[in-house]
Amino acid sequence: MEHIIEVNQLMKTFGNKTALKNVSFHVKKGETFGFLGPSGSGKTTTIKILTSQLLHTAGNVNVLGKSVSKKKHPSIMEKIGILTDNSGLYDRLSIYDNLLLYCKLYGVKENRISEVLEQVNLANEQRTIVKELSKGMKQRVTLARAIIHKPALLFLDEPTSALDPVNTKQIHEGLRQLNKEGTTIFLTTHDMDEAEHLCDRVAFLHNGEIQALDTPQNLRLQYADLTITVLLKDKRKISIEKNAAGADQIYQWMKKDELLSIHSNEPTLGDIFVTLTGRDLV
Repeated sequence: MEHIIEVNQLMKTFGNKTALKNVSFHVKKGETFGFLGPSGSGKTTTIKILTSQLLHTAGNVNVLGKSVSKKKHPSIMEKIGILTDNSGLYDRLSIYDNLLLYCKLYGVKENRISEVLEQVNLANEQRTIVKELSKGMKQRVTLARAIIHKPALLFLDEPTSALDPVNTKQIHEGLRQLNKEGTTIFLTTHDMDEAEHLCDRVAFLHNGEIQALDTPQNLRLQYADLTITVLLKDKRKISIEKNAAGADQIYQWMKKDELLSIHSNEPTLGDIFVTLTGRDLV
């Protein structure tokens, strides 16, 4: 199975409002795919359709080789992990007992609990009751629950939105390792640096339609201008064109030992986000 997700001409309406229109994309097996866009663009709606929590209005949607209308079968659902704003945790139980329930549900050995708690930086909190946790800690427990069975496909909706930089880095390392072990990841995030560091390809969704889809590098090149910025030792910052004349000028600065650094004027994913959506990141 080359494509673990296939979406063709997806459409979703709520009454007179069209949330998704003619959305088409695929996710390759083994990649981390970023689904980016401003609030209200349709990202969470798409995840709910892909995970059979919401029916689509029109189009064809296949996940793990099956139509989403058939995906609620246990043999399919056990291959999927989901992290959304609905935690699925039991507040009166400890972190450990919550994860133990999911181990039993998925037929996973109990020693897997210690592994996932290390991944989410909660190894010393396993006996803490869930209702006593901060929002960020609860988010990490929810992620641990989503990956406890090493799913073939993992849906992550804003996985690090409530986390500090240290825990975010820990989560990213765990996700990279999970991906190396074969898990395909479908990620929505407002953090463009997160998308840059984790994703093999990204799609930008705006007003219910995909505006661009490619690798982060290709998108940066596509939206880059044709200039280079050089910083000279006298602190002058000069923009020059990427052509033979510009190359000769750089050579002259290097020859005279005047050049301090060279910077390509490629946009960040955040810059591209603003260009495509006309909205600032929030």
